[in-house]
Amino acid sequence: MQADRILLRNMRVMAYCGVLDEEQARRQPFEINAEVTADLRAAGQSDDLNDTINYGVLGDNIAELVENSRFALLEFFAQQVADLLLADSKATEVTVEILKLRPPMAQDLAASGVRITRTRS
Repeated sequence: MQADRILLRNMRVMAYCGVLDEEQARRQPFEINAEVTADLRAAGQSDDLNDTINYGVLGDNIAELVENSRFALLEFFAQQVADLLLADSKATEVTVEILKLRPPMAQDLAASGVRITRTRS
């Protein structure tokens, strides 16, 4: 099992996500965490950005996806992010966590969320 990973932690976005009308009426805060598995040995030797996955580009791509999309389910939201991250040919596996920071619940809950792992076919 390959142990090299690019980490994206605590990326805060405002997104449309939820099945309730109120959740689709306005953007809500979400936190995205992702791990992208890739062989990073070449970059570790070369110190060349072309030998790795540019996390700045990943962040820009996630932000663009969120800006231009609406999601009903957190599962679908996470899958779209996973597909986007796996689009980089260097990525072999991704784990994506999406946290809804203000879930519409009666209980005092800091966040609700999902975590999925997907592997390149």
